Amino acid sequence: MSKSALITGITGQDGSYLSELLLSKGYIVHGVVRRSSSFNTGRINHIYSDPHEMGRRLLLHYGDLTDSTGLRRIIEDAQPDEVYNLGAQSHVKVSFELPEYTADADAMGTLRLLDCVRDHVQHTGRTVRFYQAGSSEMFGAAKPPQNEDTPFYPRSPYAVSKVAAHWYCINYREAYNLFISNGLLFNHESPRRGETFVTRKITRALGRIKHGLQDKLYLGNIDAKRDWGFAGDYVKAMWMMLQHSEPGDYVVATGESYSVREFLIESFGYAGLDWEKYVEIDPKYFRPTEVDYLMGDASKVRQALGWKPETSFKQLVHMMVDSDLRKAQLEAAQHAVLNATSR
Repeated sequence: MSKSALITGITGQDGSYLSELLLSKGYIVHGVVRRSSSFNTGRINHIYSDPHEMGRRLLLHYGDLTDSTGLRRIIEDAQPDEVYNLGAQSHVKVSFELPEYTADADAMGTLRLLDCVRDHVQHTGRTVRFYQAGSSEMFGAAKPPQNEDTPFYPRSPYAVSKVAAHWYCINYREAYNLFISNGLLFNHESPRRGETFVTRKITRALGRIKHGLQDKLYLGNIDAKRDWGFAGDYVKAMWMMLQHSEPGDYVVATGESYSVREFLIESFGYAGLDWEKYVEIDPKYFRPTEVDYLMGDASKVRQALGWKPETSFKQLVHMMVDSDLRKAQLEAAQHAVLNATSR
């Protein structure tokens, strides 16, 4: 029989790539979707099937990490063999403005889900493997390169919440003998990245500038350095962690670090533009406490699971620029049609 997987945060960047991967491997995929007055499933529309169709393998459930009763019902309905907890309030800057909600969704939300899984395992005798999405932000001000033995030094409510979730997972793994693996994923990007995250903010603005739809791009600290990889590569590491014989904690990273400035140089240069003519620094985008330099040491995941990144920094940047240039071209064409019809 097909394996069943439950993904929280299925409508996000990672959730969409992970869903594609699991479906390609024959899984039945259940996803948790937060209720909204407008559709928020754009990233998974291409793999979604109408509920009236027979034999569909992607099923969506309304739920929220702040609602333990709803989570419990979803787990009982989905009967998952694997749970991937990708859901979170994941924007670092926003976490300073919404610290209580971030802690409730990211830290307490993980605890709620863990407790639901623990109860399900105890009541049914089934084996359920659990993946927790950690973040390089948990290392914060720790000196690079950061690996599994590097002490955490979180610098935002988001990072603090993720550290709490990480330790909840370790505690439940040791206390209840559950198969729980923590993925300490460094920055991973794609054309599906949210438009308020700096890499996508850059490539989206670049596309619009190139097609005359925008004049300026406003950014904060462009000297911050990050270890950037491709999200499509990183979801493979998530899956591999849950196929391993033993649970564990793994840093997933490229081992290379580039500044936001270098991302600007590469992306604008690829499009034939000089970034310095279009980018301005706005202090409101600076964080109250900054994370200056993240670079991961992924030796453990390479040796234990055989995972390695397949997409280079340049390939990633070019992929994102190409995608947003196409979107901006379509947007410009739509503007031209609207202007013509309004005359």
